[in-house]
Amino acid sequence: MANTVSFQKTFNLGGDLTINRLGYGAMRITGEGIWGPPKNHDEAISVLKRAVELGVNFIDTADSYGPYVSEELIAEALYPYPAGLVIGTKGGLVRTGPNQWPVNAHPDHLKEALEGSLKRLKLERIDLYQLHRIDPQVPAEDTFAFLQKAQQEGKIKHIGLSEVSVEDIQKAQEYFEVVSVQNMYSADNRKWESVLQYCKDHNIAFIPWYPLSGGNIRAMEVLKRVADRYQATPHQIALSWLLHHADNILLIPGTSSVAHLEENMKAAEIVLTENDMQELDSIPQV
Repeated sequence: MANTVSFQKTFNLGGDLTINRLGYGAMRITGEGIWGPPKNHDEAISVLKRAVELGVNFIDTADSYGPYVSEELIAEALYPYPAGLVIGTKGGLVRTGPNQWPVNAHPDHLKEALEGSLKRLKLERIDLYQLHRIDPQVPAEDTFAFLQKAQQEGKIKHIGLSEVSVEDIQKAQEYFEVVSVQNMYSADNRKWESVLQYCKDHNIAFIPWYPLSGGNIRAMEVLKRVADRYQATPHQIALSWLLHHADNILLIPGTSSVAHLEENMKAAEIVLTENDMQELDSIPQV
């Protein structure tokens, strides 16, 4: 019998928030181009409610998703929030139109963004507030100092970063404890492997976005070959590989469909073998 590879089902975020490693990313419940309201409002509400029913206790969003729409839908669907539900949101991007994401991490903008998120989510304190991007036009020290102050004021419990290097994390750690990093990462795109390893060594959650690079045909061939063994989809195997790959990885696959949500959640039930992992580890990189 092939040796299976076990993986942890939960992660202790920031030392005091135990969350299930398969969460939900609430970007796709907005309109096309992550702009405006969803085409099907009732389905978006149903997705959020069903996610919690299926055991999701970590939802990732941002003020820029819509903008504002995702946060508003989360509050509409789930407030008052069930005990143990962790909502992570982000600030640092502005929206000028569909699929347009200018960066603005100036303290004045972040102050407005944070206060808006608190109001929309109906929270007095955000459990995880993530800097969406470091702004090349603003000294990082100014941005980090604002986040430090907001945390000291009790508006933020924990702070995370997105699309950062190890050096960026270390600089931010001079101002506050970094509990999470959200970088692009998948079985076929491991550009940030060194960041994942740094996070693992320091018990920092690593939250991959874009967990499957769909344009990589050779990668899809490998994923499909493994998926066929489990009567699963390549996307489920891509998610399962991430869960097996490192115990500090938190997944936030997003969807606007209840059926697709239920399919994603089944990835946590797949237990890969050592041979599966070796095969998936050899996937060609983009």
